[in-house]
Amino acid sequence: MLVRNLRMALLLSFVFLLTAAPLMRAEEGMWTFDNPPLKLLKAKYGFTPTQAWLDHLRLSSVRLNDGGSGSFVSPNGLLLTNHHVARGQLQKNSTAAHDYLRDGFYAATPDQEMKSADLEVNVLVAMQDVTARVEGAIKGIADPAKALRARDAEIAAIEKTSKDKTGLRSDVVSFYQGGEFWLYQYKAYTDVRLVFAPEQQAAFFGGDPDNFTYPRYDLDMALFRVYENGKPLHTENYLKWSAKGAAPGELIFISGHPGSTARQDTVAQLLAERDVHGPAMTEYLQRRVATAQAFAAQGPEQARLVGSTIFGLQNSLKVYVGRAEALSDKAILAKKQAEENDFRQKVAANPEWQKEFGGAWDTIARAEELEKPLIKNQIFRRADSQLFTIALEIVQYVAEIKKPDGERLPLFHDARLGSLKFQMLSPAPVYPATEKLFMAAALKLAQEKLGKDDDYVQAILKGGAVDQTVTSLVDGTKMADPAFRKSLLDGGEAAVAASTDPMIVAARRVDPVVRASTRRMRDTVSSVLAPAGEKLGTARFLVYGKDAYPDATFTLRLSYGTVAGYPYNGTIAPPFTTFYGLYDRAASFSNKPPFNLTPREAAGLGKLDLTTPLDFVSTGDIIGGNSGSPVVNRDGELVGLIFDGNIESLAGDFEYDGTRNRAVAVHSAGMIEGLRTLYNAGALADELQGK
Repeated sequence: MLVRNLRMALLLSFVFLLTAAPLMRAEEGMWTFDNPPLKLLKAKYGFTPTQAWLDHLRLSSVRLNDGGSGSFVSPNGLLLTNHHVARGQLQKNSTAAHDYLRDGFYAATPDQEMKSADLEVNVLVAMQDVTARVEGAIKGIADPAKALRARDAEIAAIEKTSKDKTGLRSDVVSFYQGGEFWLYQYKAYTDVRLVFAPEQQAAFFGGDPDNFTYPRYDLDMALFRVYENGKPLHTENYLKWSAKGAAPGELIFISGHPGSTARQDTVAQLLAERDVHGPAMTEYLQRRVATAQAFAAQGPEQARLVGSTIFGLQNSLKVYVGRAEALSDKAILAKKQAEENDFRQKVAANPEWQKEFGGAWDTIARAEELEKPLIKNQIFRRADSQLFTIALEIVQYVAEIKKPDGERLPLFHDARLGSLKFQMLSPAPVYPATEKLFMAAALKLAQEKLGKDDDYVQAILKGGAVDQTVTSLVDGTKMADPAFRKSLLDGGEAAVAASTDPMIVAARRVDPVVRASTRRMRDTVSSVLAPAGEKLGTARFLVYGKDAYPDATFTLRLSYGTVAGYPYNGTIAPPFTTFYGLYDRAASFSNKPPFNLTPREAAGLGKLDLTTPLDFVSTGDIIGGNSGSPVVNRDGELVGLIFDGNIESLAGDFEYDGTRNRAVAVHSAGMIEGLRTLYNAGALADELQGK
């Protein structure tokens, strides 16, 4: 493997090739904040954001551990995100008597703000390139498995040193297929209180049929307040609110945490996704959706208990269907093959590059073949039980923390233990009925797909029937009690070994099976893919320079574009929708679910300014994880809130098409109009607008 010094020497020697960067539409890209697309912005829009502008936006942006993004929107810790990002916390605080998803929530005074059970938010406060240190740790190690372990140990050491020195959450993240490693330091907040959320129906008007479509008419917003030391967080980095919001043709920026893309994957990796992983994951999701929907049909309380689960599963299923359609599109595959061919030809044209990197594509293809037989285990070895998941984490935790930090499973490195324990000790309620439902369904599916003699299945069931065993586990465990979980963590290996709790007993049996599966994947696949991917990452720099962006990794990224409609269904989608459209769409479906108005919306017909923009689309490049991302203008003012992409954007995992891909956002003017007119939340609107 080339060391960093050789890479830099080659970069200097072949700098003339940097002009050969692949053709990229100006709006394409999820850019890291250390490498913003300044040249592209200046060339097309005549705008160059200053470092102060970028720093302010970065420090105003937050990542939520529920899987989404957000931003500070007042100096007093007010945090804006999507309703569907907040719905997990709404669900955990709801009861049959107080269903906050159905009815919404508004804390008119600070004492009414509702504590979140287990929400952590992170602000990226510092970044440091640690590539040389990570690469140096594996220099001279020929055995791939040993090299991977050495690399992971060095990453753990970097994270621990940073956490011990700064107190900040410290994550080493990989970019450009391992071409770079960066230490990201986050300020973490765990006292996060809900201030406002509309009704689920207002936030997700149109339901699953409208999901990943446009035009939309959703007020998909929620507001939390972050506290520190028992008081609202005071921050100078927050986004000022734009009263007029985004206008057609306007340049906008999106600052958020896109989860994962595969735009730099090899064709062999894409075909493995299309033929093996994708179909298995789709089948799993379909079965789980059917299980949840059958339970919801039993009554309103059952529907309440699984409503958030169904929402998340249907969303994921639609994503996988869209991914499958994209990878079945001959034009997309031809484009990816052409990109790979161009890359390989440029590497082959230089003998030194070819010698160092030329075999990486074939190595990855062989590793994908090795991985294919393991994918079924990855997908279907599931218990789908919150209680069992925590039990297994506890069993592993007490064993792992006795080891040197660098030898632990990644979840249990010192730098991550604070966040892990915060989740493990969550006081959020766990419902026996849904635990039994999903655990039984998962184990039956595992038996069907893997066989009744599968090691994982046998370790849980121990020869028993699924329904009876699951009932015994759920009814007999104390794992729903956070105090019991804490006693096991505090008691260490002795307490866990002595425990007769049935979930802990089952987890002790499963642990060796999970560890063996993890080792097999690491030693036979990951140890091959990691160095081969790093070779391609290095080669990509040599051929194209850093005028390209890395794949998404749930780290903070900057995207940009313009507010613009697009051709669809033989006509043109408008750049924005209005409250007029909401009422028209509801009337067009006779106000029947999922196109029904809430009582507040029905009563607001004569009060709202119906011309107010509600949602809009832009050419900004986003993916899952961007939900809740702020949309800002040149002045850094908040003009919108990302909540979805259109159906065409589902191919965005693999490619970006600026003629069709659109990011869907709630308009800043629509949010203010809704708060003031529908929810009588004038004080909250005043805080947002700085009045």
